[in-house]
Amino acid sequence: KFAMVAPDVQIEDGKGTILISSEEGETEANNHRKLSDFGIRNGTRLQADDFLQDYTLLINVLHSEDLEKDVEFEVVGDAPERIGPKPSEPTSRNISNGSDDGAQPSTSTGNEQ
Repeated sequence: KFAMVAPDVQIEDGKGTILISSEEGETEANNHRKLSDFGIRNGTRLQADDFLQDYTLLINVLHSEDLEKDVEFEVVGDAPERIGPKPSEPTSRNISNGSDDGAQPSTSTGNEQ
């Protein structure tokens, strides 16, 4: 739902409790646990960070009894605009004498005075 590639999700509880880790295998034991198993309830805040896309979401968990049948959760708010990894820097740059301002090296011979 949040278009994250490699998220890290932690509870904003001051303890740094990690629910989901982008490191393979680190939090697989959490996959079948309920949010309530972690003390998450109405009003809890989660921080989701995707390093590969360079963005962070703050998620406010709100309990609701008004969801449609077979709907487990609903995302309310602004959807992320970026999808996919952040663009990489161009690999080839024209740099002369430590500057990339386009200046060319001097061609004077020293005999012109």
